[in-house]
Amino acid sequence: MSTTVTTARGPVRGERRADGSLRFLGIPYAQPPVGDLRFAAPVPPEPWTEPLDATAYGPTAQRRPFGEVVIIPEPTIPGDGVLNLNVFTPDADPEARLPVLVWIHGGGYVAGSAASPWYDGAAFNRDGVVVVSLGYRLGIEGFLHLEDAPDNRGVRDWIAALEWVRDNIAAFGGDPAKVTIAGQSAGGGAVQTLLAVPSARNLFRGVISVSGALLRPDGPEVARAASRLLTSRTGVPATAAALRDLSDDEILELQDRLAEEGPDREGLPPMLALAPFADGELIPVPALEALTTGGAGDDVPLMLGFTEHEFTMIPAPEGLPVPLVLGGLGLDEARIDAFTQAYAEGGEALLFGQALTDSIFRVPNLAVADARAAREQPTWLYEFAWRSPVMGIAFHCLDLPFAFDVLDSEGVAPSAGDAPPRALADAMHRAWVAFVTDQDPGADWPRYTTDRRATMIWDAEPRIAEDPLSGVREIWLD
Repeated sequence: MSTTVTTARGPVRGERRADGSLRFLGIPYAQPPVGDLRFAAPVPPEPWTEPLDATAYGPTAQRRPFGEVVIIPEPTIPGDGVLNLNVFTPDADPEARLPVLVWIHGGGYVAGSAASPWYDGAAFNRDGVVVVSLGYRLGIEGFLHLEDAPDNRGVRDWIAALEWVRDNIAAFGGDPAKVTIAGQSAGGGAVQTLLAVPSARNLFRGVISVSGALLRPDGPEVARAASRLLTSRTGVPATAAALRDLSDDEILELQDRLAEEGPDREGLPPMLALAPFADGELIPVPALEALTTGGAGDDVPLMLGFTEHEFTMIPAPEGLPVPLVLGGLGLDEARIDAFTQAYAEGGEALLFGQALTDSIFRVPNLAVADARAAREQPTWLYEFAWRSPVMGIAFHCLDLPFAFDVLDSEGVAPSAGDAPPRALADAMHRAWVAFVTDQDPGADWPRYTTDRRATMIWDAEPRIAEDPLSGVREIWLD
């Protein structure tokens, strides 16, 4: 059964689902970024009068998956109108004033899709929460520094989508004053970045960062170095004028060249060369710096965490000794010994991946939690420790179908096995609903403070542990 809602730009026709909830897919929040708009700041869509069909997912900025094998099923949908979003709601009554969860997908800022079945909002709708998932420009189009275009175009897309939510979500039963932003991996880094964007501050009231990844170092010098590297390797000027009319395949080829290893990468981080960065204007200072030194969203409740073995399954490149990797990450000889001893049980083959897990995810997020706790800001920290029977570890993305309560969804069994613990999904999802609703995950999960460092351990039997990451802190931070 179809149903129509009128937005500020025009009516949209969605569908009523078997459970009674409603969904509206592929609603444009900005004009298609093509031609002169390809590298411009997002521009509001032109108004329309006839109901827009919102019963199928819209085009995605992703033109190919992140890799040959991906954990999350994230469809690639062709088309120009990639700046669109999806609304899942239990009730399109403007008087409902329900809390809202806005979801930003991951994918290393170069891939990912809001059209994943893992991001379906039905379970949240069941529990009285409106869900919005959004697409945004990726890779070169979203994040490469260009001399003749605004920086951080992908970040500007997030802000434009949040402004759409502010202006329109009441018509879908949501409360624009009760918006929580959330995301995983690059999306987790996105929501932490938005905490450091002054112009976004009044667009949300809470943040959930799942395995958040932030670029380090993060600043205009790194962005300019990436642009120079692209030009030196390809001969293509890093300008909107030179890139505007290139095909998607040509843009992807340039991205591949930029990602290649080589001695000319000096000054660039090994990962996330295309990512949000402190441009001095939209993002005044690096997000990680702002979050750890204060002044970025200090009054905003933040729930953040990671899986125990995010990238542990990644093998070391052939001929690359782990001590060399650890030294490159800033550990001295004593700390290298401490690291190898701490993870000796997993075997030497897992040390490289665990080093990536710690340096990219656990350490920076732990630093954010510690800094916020020292300033007595509302913070809740977790570690997802349930080990998949398929791979024997708690790897990157494994926690998402539990939080969204979609254990029966496409692609879950290959990652979580045929019988993932539903009690864990119930507990995680309940904590997310409570946080989105009340800005607190519940009495069973105390705040993270300097005197206790209470951390939720998401396992078959969830539990609170006091400072379970002290060993990580001692190796990497103290």
